[in-house]
Amino acid sequence: MDHSLNQPILPAAEFVANLFSQHMPFNRLLGLKIQLLSQDKVEIRLPWDDKLMGNPIHKILHGGVTAAMLDTVGGIMAVLYAVKDIEHLSLPELESQLPMIGTIDMRVDYLRPGKGKEFIASAEVIRKGKRVAVCRMELHNEEGTHIAFGTGTYMIGG
Repeated sequence: MDHSLNQPILPAAEFVANLFSQHMPFNRLLGLKIQLLSQDKVEIRLPWDDKLMGNPIHKILHGGVTAAMLDTVGGIMAVLYAVKDIEHLSLPELESQLPMIGTIDMRVDYLRPGKGKEFIASAEVIRKGKRVAVCRMELHNEEGTHIAFGTGTYMIGG
């Protein structure tokens, strides 16, 4: 995992990354890997696997997998952005806050068929308040073809 842009990654951020990558069975089932982790940008990758196919004739990634990748990368980004503002929390205190964090709404725009050997989803926060963060997410293949983008609204505080 790349802790990019020479920014120190807080123990809370490592905890969040571990939670999303190792302790969420659905993310493990898909095979999602966190590639880039900073307080300003997150990137996850997914290698092609036939079990993720939505169109077997054209070998296209299932739209639900596309949406799941966008939602996951947006959720990680929203949580990391919130963690940046609550550095003083201990890991047990952060863990007690996590049940209040979740997706409120998400929109996905499918731009092109999901063809490729690897899929890369990235996210950035476009607005954050005390309780809610809004993220913009993008999905590309390994050649840089823009497959989909999304906008997600996430509850980040109680």
